[in-house]
Amino acid sequence: MTATLERSLRLLTVLADDRQGLSVSDLAARLSVSRPAVYRMVATLQAHGMVSRSPSDGLVRLGLGVLALARGVTPVLHDVAVPHLRRLADEMGATAHLTVAELGPGSESAVAVAVVEPAHSDMHVAYRVGSRHPLDRGAAGRAILSGRLGDAGFVVTEGELQPGAVGIAAPVVGVAGLEASVGVVTIGPSLHPALAGPRVVATAAAIAAALALG
Repeated sequence: MTATLERSLRLLTVLADDRQGLSVSDLAARLSVSRPAVYRMVATLQAHGMVSRSPSDGLVRLGLGVLALARGVTPVLHDVAVPHLRRLADEMGATAHLTVAELGPGSESAVAVAVVEPAHSDMHVAYRVGSRHPLDRGAAGRAILSGRLGDAGFVVTEGELQPGAVGIAAPVVGVAGLEASVGVVTIGPSLHPALAGPRVVATAAAIAAALALG
């Protein structure tokens, strides 16, 4: 029973990493198990909505049941991230945020799950929890994409989402199943990448470590 559960969890992880879908044969090869074993796991997971198997091409993909689990994770991410984001926002005098990648119909988006505004600032960007933008625009999304390539450094963008807004973000790495970034955003030239960039990277690492412990 334990071995079957472990294999099923590995199957879900493999599908999460290959969003185009995989055949039963491909899954059997990647998991180093027999095709009948994969058929049994897929049938069980499909009954619970965790995977789907296309009748047209036979490819197995993550199912909508995974979304319910993902929604339950968001409050945990928020609670872990906020203390770190508050320190970052106050140190930088800029709005700090934790953003995750979310797969939508035909595209991927960057979605803010935690946002903290600086306690003392003459001007800051209004960035709200639930704010969504294309993954390939803005520092937060671009940092997630760079994290996929193994780059844990910071990304700087200017004016991609809002005229005059400067964003600096770094990926959260080392947390299984999570594609996220930590960033700061403000209006004008008050953010200096040489100073803010390393602090953003350090905050991303601190949040990753806290999530790993949790």
